[in-house]
Amino acid sequence: MRSKLLKYFSIFISCIVIIPFVSAQSKPTLSPDETSDVSKNAVTPSFIVQPNDLLEIFVWKEPDLTRKVLVRPDGRISFPLIQDLQVAGMTPLEIKQEIEKKLKDYIEVPNVTVMVDAIQSYRIFVTGKVVKPGVITSEKPITFLQALALAGGFQDFANLADIVMVRKKGNDNVMFRFNYPDFIKGRNFNQNITLLSGDVIVVP
Repeated sequence: MRSKLLKYFSIFISCIVIIPFVSAQSKPTLSPDETSDVSKNAVTPSFIVQPNDLLEIFVWKEPDLTRKVLVRPDGRISFPLIQDLQVAGMTPLEIKQEIEKKLKDYIEVPNVTVMVDAIQSYRIFVTGKVVKPGVITSEKPITFLQALALAGGFQDFANLADIVMVRKKGNDNVMFRFNYPDFIKGRNFNQNITLLSGDVIVVP
């Protein structure tokens, strides 16, 4: 009886030792490079200001300087004391720092907050035989199919097999075709590309 108890006790002790070891071995470990990649992927990219975006600039204790400004087509804004400032291609934080730097000539310790009041830089144009032709603005990029839906769908006698999108690329125009009947039949899904600001969709 005593020998059996010793045998069971030995098995029990072995299980206690083995289970944590197995658990530790089952956890995946990341190399330093992999850990770095995970950290990079976890960072949300900052918004980049573009022409036509509306910014709200608040200067602490300076109500005369606090205002909303529209980013002009040339990518610049007009702001008191600073006059013209290039902001297109910058993040709100970078604009804040640039304004604070320039205001130091007039204010001892400027404290500036820059917020994006309205994202108006992303615009798609839809023309031709759609219900609502015109400009589509969006806070984030949309696909070919989403643009057609936002344009209200098609008019009668629209040629759905020959829809085209024209994209300006440097001094040239690049054309992409969208065959709507093919798409709704489950073919050529890759034609539903994400559109870039300035793209023009033509529905013949």
